Amino acid sequence: MQTQPKLTDRRALTRNRARADLSKGMFLHEAAIEEVQDRLRMVNRGFTRPAIVTGFPVVWQRCVPNALIVSDTDVLDLQEREHDLVIHALGLHWADDPVGQVIQSRRALKPDGLFLAVTFGGQTLNELRSALAQAEIEITGGLSPRVVPMGEIRDLGALLQRAGLALPVADSVPTKVTYETPWNLMRDLRSMGETNALHQRLRKPTRRQVLIRAAEIYVNSFMENGRIPATFDMVFMTGWAPDDSQPQPLRPGSASTRLADALGASEIKLPK
Repeated sequence: MQTQPKLTDRRALTRNRARADLSKGMFLHEAAIEEVQDRLRMVNRGFTRPAIVTGFPVVWQRCVPNALIVSDTDVLDLQEREHDLVIHALGLHWADDPVGQVIQSRRALKPDGLFLAVTFGGQTLNELRSALAQAEIEITGGLSPRVVPMGEIRDLGALLQRAGLALPVADSVPTKVTYETPWNLMRDLRSMGETNALHQRLRKPTRRQVLIRAAEIYVNSFMENGRIPATFDMVFMTGWAPDDSQPQPLRPGSASTRLADALGASEIKLPK
């Protein structure tokens, strides 16, 4: 049997989150909460048994009233068919098994319950990743894991289908934040609790020359109007626990109305 490859050092992740500044470093979480609340209002349905999966319970407890808050550990503390709403809140990118996280969330849903996840997508911190990689190759001749890999929107949408959720939808909300220097960005990542917690990371401090060169590359390659940008690509994923009341696709060939009639157009038959 093959074991699941270990992506995250959970001990380091817990340490990084404990160091986070909950008063100044949670602006992306706050933006995600507002977006989640807007989407729930659009659903126009009341939820009586919500649950939220998060690494920052103090921040997310205000998202939905009376929600059960559980940690985003490998095994989620959720009971099967217990909830009508499960929100996975900005932690899926650290999961060793993201498919398993979505499957566990789906199993916790009652029929026709809603799963809503927000996670960082593949364009997140593309500027920083590029600068660090180029600098490390130049200075050391090698490349080490520094930023957690994040899925592209197509791959993240496929997670919903693999987990058995109905009516899956994934969309991206990119956010660009600007900073005076790359050092300000790195301090912000620490205050967010999003510094390197990869299992395969270097276990010694990064060489000063690498960081200085990365800052130079960042400024030279990406500076706009005197400030450096950082992209945070938030992907929102929604799906429903299967239920007989949901719309079902028609069987191929079962249509009773011609497309030409619906469009008010003339039908042109192709030669055989």
